[in-house]
Amino acid sequence: MENRTDKNSYTILFAIGMVLVVGALLAYASEALKPKITENKRLEIQQNILYAMGVNDNEDGSVNFIPTNKVASVFSKYIKKQLVIEGDKVIEDDNAYLIDLKKEEAKAADPNYTRRLPLFVGEKDGQTFYIIPMRGKGLWDAIWGYMAVDKNLIVDGVYFDHKGETPGLGANINQRFFMDDFKGEEIMNGNSFVGIDVTKGNNDPKNDDKDDHEIDALAGATITSNGVTAMIKKGVGMYIPYLKTLKN
Repeated sequence: MENRTDKNSYTILFAIGMVLVVGALLAYASEALKPKITENKRLEIQQNILYAMGVNDNEDGSVNFIPTNKVASVFSKYIKKQLVIEGDKVIEDDNAYLIDLKKEEAKAADPNYTRRLPLFVGEKDGQTFYIIPMRGKGLWDAIWGYMAVDKNLIVDGVYFDHKGETPGLGANINQRFFMDDFKGEEIMNGNSFVGIDVTKGNNDPKNDDKDDHEIDALAGATITSNGVTAMIKKGVGMYIPYLKTLKN
């Protein structure tokens, strides 16, 4: 007698059954974990914003964020206002940090849509800082970051990250030796916004010159370095009309 399990129809039905079962389990797991994933993303954003303004647990050249079990309270302590800039209108919004820059950029393709720009006002050591979120394109995928500036538009700190840059090369945009070089740089030349160029051969490998609007590029990562330059000029540039009012 022929074994029914030897038939092709049995194999096909078994495969379909397994796909349905596994699919159902994955869908359930995804839905069950969704609140946790959302919460982790929220805490990560807060960590990144705080890191840019120098509120972190850094030591010995490593990158250490405020722990997730403390970051919510620390965020509330240091971030005094969350603003949303919509054209000429500026409003306060305690959930501004949740604005998705990628979605806002897509919506801005419609000329009738006014893009929402989140901006964070922090206070540390008696000084006020403005933390600007950015998003751009690296060699392989998206890059993003935050830049903290004071009222004179001098950089107090940055945080960068990436989705898929080359390990040991472009992926180093989130390493201390690169990010720390931005501190003290100016993004303005007089009354004109120039940003900061991440460039090769700027004759300042130790980054002692803070008036040249340049940072030494990452070795072997020209496209990623160019992506950071473009991200700063485009991302920070959108905030300049508002930031200029801080100097008046």
